[in-house]
Amino acid sequence: MKTLRLVPDNTKIDFMSIRHYAYALSIIMIVGTIVLLWVRGLNLGIDFQGGILLEVRTEGAADLSAMRDKLGQLGLGEVSLQEFGAPNDVLIRVPRQQGDETAQMAAIERIKTALGAGYEYRRTEFVGPQVGQELIEAGILAVVLSIIGITIYIWFRFEWRYGISAVICLLHDVFAVLGLFALTQMEFSLTTLSAVLLVAGYSVNDTVVISDRIRENVRKYKTMPISDLINLSLNETLSRTVMTGGTVLLALGSLWLFGGEVIRNFVDAVFIGIIIGTYSSIFVAAPILIIFKLRPDAKPEPAPAIGANEKTPSKV
Repeated sequence: MKTLRLVPDNTKIDFMSIRHYAYALSIIMIVGTIVLLWVRGLNLGIDFQGGILLEVRTEGAADLSAMRDKLGQLGLGEVSLQEFGAPNDVLIRVPRQQGDETAQMAAIERIKTALGAGYEYRRTEFVGPQVGQELIEAGILAVVLSIIGITIYIWFRFEWRYGISAVICLLHDVFAVLGLFALTQMEFSLTTLSAVLLVAGYSVNDTVVISDRIRENVRKYKTMPISDLINLSLNETLSRTVMTGGTVLLALGSLWLFGGEVIRNFVDAVFIGIIIGTYSSIFVAAPILIIFKLRPDAKPEPAPAIGANEKTPSKV
């Protein structure tokens, strides 16, 4: 019985020949993210900012202008309205009101009274500023601890060069996802923060698989130039990389189509993150090993054709 292969056997793609272009692209991406975060920042959701959020459904297409006029007369601060998926679904955001929980509930009742009949209230939330600050601190702590844990794991499993390359790759992917949210101004909430952690985990998993094959080939091919050895390792794991990334993207496509608007930002973040993570495992993590001189004692001999004079190891 034949197995499905999205990548032909004995591929000989010279990834390392274009690594300098990949470096330039990654630097542009990271610098662009830093600029966007400095200039525009993230569109923090109610989880982090605090305030009142209502999701309402109208009987027909929502008249945002009329709704905004009604709510603007209540004196609740800057009220934000936006369509949420379907034309008759609307998200209403209101700044947190002075006072305790009773004041927030009173503001919600005033909103409902001002809008009148013909609205279905599907979700009502309010978050205080203290809770929002605690969630920000907890989110940052989760990301930092994840990076530290991943670094320690790879350091002990491989060696310091692999650990540094994995951490750089991880930070590269996290910055890329944050840049996406800063560019598009999609709402950044606890759900999308979990997407960032998910992307980090996927990226490291892909990097570990490639690093493991590189380490195996370093022991097997004692004199092969390191760039050719990395090319060989990437080609040997390419089928697994494409298959894993492709199946994840298929699942995300189903979630994007049928999961609803509530998880749309999460799916968008993971979708872009998986693509960036696959790219970085090949064009960021692996080439860094050349910069750190993974095998400085290799003999400078002419580069053989990949797999020409060596027995090709088994595929993943």
